[in-house]
Amino acid sequence: MNKAHPIQLLTIDDVAELHQVSSKTVRRWIRAGELPAAKLGGQWRIHPDDLKRFFVERLYR
Repeated sequence: MNKAHPIQLLTIDDVAELHQVSSKTVRRWIRAGELPAAKLGGQWRIHPDDLKRFFVERLYR
């Protein structure tokens, strides 16, 4: 049986570092409802597919 690998969710700091913005900016996107995120264990987590969709939509506005 092949076990599925868990999805590596990103933190706010991960997203900020990847896209060279501040963590405050990432929090603003989440708070505005622009970037989907889930609060797990008191910390925000972002699915990589949601992050990709967020940036693609912003590039092609």
